[in-house]
Amino acid sequence: MAISRKDLFGYTPDPAYALPVAYFSMEFAIDQALKIYSGGLGFLSGSHLRSAFELKQNLIGIGILWKYGYYDQQRDRNGFMKPGFVEKEYSFLQDTGILFTITVHNAPVQVRAFLLRPETFGTAPLFLLSTDIPENDEESRSITHCLYDANEATRIAQSMVLGIGGGMLLDLLELTPAIYHLNEGHGVALNFYLYEKHKTLAEVRKRVVFTTHTPETAGNEEHSFELLGEMSFFYHLSIQEVRSLLKMETFNYTLAALKFARKANGVSKLHGEIARKMWAGYEGVCEITSITNAQNKNYWVDEVIGQAIAQNDRPAFNSRKTALKKQLFKIVADQCGMLFDERKLTIVWARRFAGYKRADLMMQDWDRFLKLIGNTQYPVQVIWAGKPYPEDAEGIALFNQIIGKARPLANCAVLIGYELALSASLKKGADVWLNNPRMYHEASGTSGMTAAMNGAVNLSMPDGWVPEFARDGENCFLIPTAIKEQPVEQMDRDENSNLMATLEKTVLPAYYTKPDQWFNMVKQAAADVDPAFESARMVRQYYELMYKTVLPEETKEQMQLAFE
Repeated sequence: MAISRKDLFGYTPDPAYALPVAYFSMEFAIDQALKIYSGGLGFLSGSHLRSAFELKQNLIGIGILWKYGYYDQQRDRNGFMKPGFVEKEYSFLQDTGILFTITVHNAPVQVRAFLLRPETFGTAPLFLLSTDIPENDEESRSITHCLYDANEATRIAQSMVLGIGGGMLLDLLELTPAIYHLNEGHGVALNFYLYEKHKTLAEVRKRVVFTTHTPETAGNEEHSFELLGEMSFFYHLSIQEVRSLLKMETFNYTLAALKFARKANGVSKLHGEIARKMWAGYEGVCEITSITNAQNKNYWVDEVIGQAIAQNDRPAFNSRKTALKKQLFKIVADQCGMLFDERKLTIVWARRFAGYKRADLMMQDWDRFLKLIGNTQYPVQVIWAGKPYPEDAEGIALFNQIIGKARPLANCAVLIGYELALSASLKKGADVWLNNPRMYHEASGTSGMTAAMNGAVNLSMPDGWVPEFARDGENCFLIPTAIKEQPVEQMDRDENSNLMATLEKTVLPAYYTKPDQWFNMVKQAAADVDPAFESARMVRQYYELMYKTVLPEETKEQMQLAFE
């Protein structure tokens, strides 16, 4: 089925971005109405597609249509969080009518392709694949039910649908990308499909680039060769051929992607350094550069507050920030039965709920925390939000522990439903955006970027993207790091003490007694975030640093025909 790129995009790409690219990601956070994402990876890929659309780039997204999304955060009868799985329907997606077969575990699985058209939410075209169709049995249908399914075989099948299925779809559409961009390792099976077509590793490497997002072991997925072989993960290659080709004992998605790609990138300068050290000892790994993550300002920023900051209008800023806090506090009152005060400093901790992000760091010295929130001279309100993995018992227990500790405190609240809409409300309503991961565990992190766009001041560890942005006391507040080479528990205690001291001695007095200094920090942060950490910069860099290649003449001819 041939489809013209002109019909698909609705516009002719800018000549600067005419190179055809297919962008593969397991999750895309496009709009609150389309719940096919879990957290930061999806927020990043969503902003990528928005800026690609705004710059008229010749880029197509490939993802999966998750029937139940990641999960819905719900409360049990005692007010604690529990995962819920609710079927989603999306009338705004176009059924392309394309149905094709991939092989999973030596059995045929039917895949249907849906299209999110650019005009729907202002993004590059996004194809979403589903196995939840009448042509499949229940086991096959379940492959695209839940994002990051806990069952190992299902997770592997999901990667196959994204990688192999995405590659097959592009061929059926007669769309031939010059570059296949794997955003994280989930779609690594694409490489085996391309190897079958192009026959050599060198030919595959000409076409593939890879973005790695995490220095966390758990984020670099691994499976046994035997299980992957049984699952038909390697397409038409045998286990022995793959072992010989990649020289790996256990199949690590990230390492395999680094061997198949001609170039890869970390998602901050610091992460690029860490990734190069992490994979330096392995044969055949491609060059790893860095392109720092960014977020789309047009989507995230409140227009009124953005104008007030740009026009150096402090009264207008204060008025709008107060209104945005009131809107956020309605959510707090609705969920938690607490009435927050828009005149009080409001600290927000909200992000993907992983252990290394230390959601409870403020609470580790409980007496000191109680003293902080009981401060009548410099009153404080604190809000937490985030989503632990639905099968992460420890993460859910910690989330509920914070709910239990916060519940008796009238100025502390824990919100559920952490998705795009709540994330935006929190960033717009926050005075201080708190980010306190263990050092060198945060590959990038982007929530602080969009918080700064909305007049929230970052209070952060100098990890991920932050060292590229931060000037302590000028555009943010930095939490001093603990002495290295100590036990983790001691480092947590030290950094809890450093965080609390920074709040007590610096942040609170500045907010309440130095309004000019505070507004100057807000203005400086907004100026330093845009354009440096706005996603237009990021998607330009991908074309310039990762995609740029010498096109074969046949590809140039195909591109010309596609837009005629």
